[in-house]
Amino acid sequence: MLKSKDYLSDLAQECIKKSKALGATEIEVGLSNNISETINFRNKKIEHSDRSETLSLGLTTYINKKKSNVSTSNFNEENLNQLIERCVECTKISPEDQFSGLPDKDVLESNIQDLDLYEKEELSNNFKQNFLKEMEVEMFSHPKIKNSNGSSFSENKSNFIFANSIGFCNGYHTSSYSVFCEALAEENGQMERDYEISISRFYKDLDDAKTIGKLAAEKAAKRLGAKKIDSGKMPVIFHKRVAKSLLSTFASAITGSSFARGTSFLKNSLNKGIFSEEVNIIDDPLIKRGLGSQAFDSEGVKNKKINLVKSGVFKELLLDTYNSKILNITSNGRCGGTTNLYMENGKLDLKNIISDQKKAFFVTELIGRAGDITNGNYSVGASGIMIENGELTYPVNEITIASNLEYMFANLKPCNDLEFKTSVNSPSFIIDNLTIAGK
Repeated sequence: MLKSKDYLSDLAQECIKKSKALGATEIEVGLSNNISETINFRNKKIEHSDRSETLSLGLTTYINKKKSNVSTSNFNEENLNQLIERCVECTKISPEDQFSGLPDKDVLESNIQDLDLYEKEELSNNFKQNFLKEMEVEMFSHPKIKNSNGSSFSENKSNFIFANSIGFCNGYHTSSYSVFCEALAEENGQMERDYEISISRFYKDLDDAKTIGKLAAEKAAKRLGAKKIDSGKMPVIFHKRVAKSLLSTFASAITGSSFARGTSFLKNSLNKGIFSEEVNIIDDPLIKRGLGSQAFDSEGVKNKKINLVKSGVFKELLLDTYNSKILNITSNGRCGGTTNLYMENGKLDLKNIISDQKKAFFVTELIGRAGDITNGNYSVGASGIMIENGELTYPVNEITIASNLEYMFANLKPCNDLEFKTSVNSPSFIIDNLTIAGK
């Protein structure tokens, strides 16, 4: 059972009290209790299961402009007292940093919204096993699926409290459920794998077991007979499952820390048009039941929906208190990064885009890290389907897509098939004239 909010709050306040007594001028405390259970299946039988329970504490102490932090999972009273003492002593000998310190009190969240992020009901192991069995039975009903590459059902529940010495002390419960199914297709001695996944805050919002199994099987079967293609330049369509990776790369390039250090290739692009006018990129922490939703950021600062990109113009950074002070910009409550990050739908229809292509590549999977945020270079392994004369023809693997992120952003045209499946979501999109390295 998760620790209560009162237990975590009282412990946080005790840490603040003891830190002050030892000479700390400002203090932050984060306490988290997490329970995670996972059942793994393979070939319609349970393979193994595990359960973990963690209780962790992070303490940051300040003495004027000096700062130090420690963490522990040992909640023995003697250990905690020693930990607090060591943290304060380390702070005393730390170098001064003019930008260190807590957020201003008036930017802290005082009206905590209930974002409906917690499932109270406990799921039995029988429920999870039956779900996985039904999913794999459906997967194996496909004639080309000969083996399971592993399936899992995970349940995570947590409670946390964040507190500081200027009066903030709050937190809330969260839950998440994820189901994963990976199918192995075989034909004429060739084997291919693919997967389907479903994630939600509430188990009743998960996709149907049979649907997950069916989709995993169909995706794996469609990869059979994959060919290599010649190198060249052509339009590339990114399926929405992989399109979100470009959003994650963009988010990494617009953090306050990367701008403060001057290490982002976009460091001179704020308030400039870097995408086409039909592109809007939003980060919204206040979506009900959202997988990335939060009532406040990890410093207790208010957060709200923001337009990172509006009509193609790069409008906002992802800012925490420290880097906002360096850049002299007000924090927008993004300590910890993005929340629910998504690109809005464009006007293009995916089927029409495919039918309009004489020769193009349709990406369904990316392999490895793609973009370098320091110089904008983009190179990633990929597989997918070749498009010829407006038709999806044969599967393709072992290629590399190469370009530059500035060019990709400027020439990206979004489709209208956005779905909220994870905390980062994008519609499919097309980018003309990318380099394909094949055989």
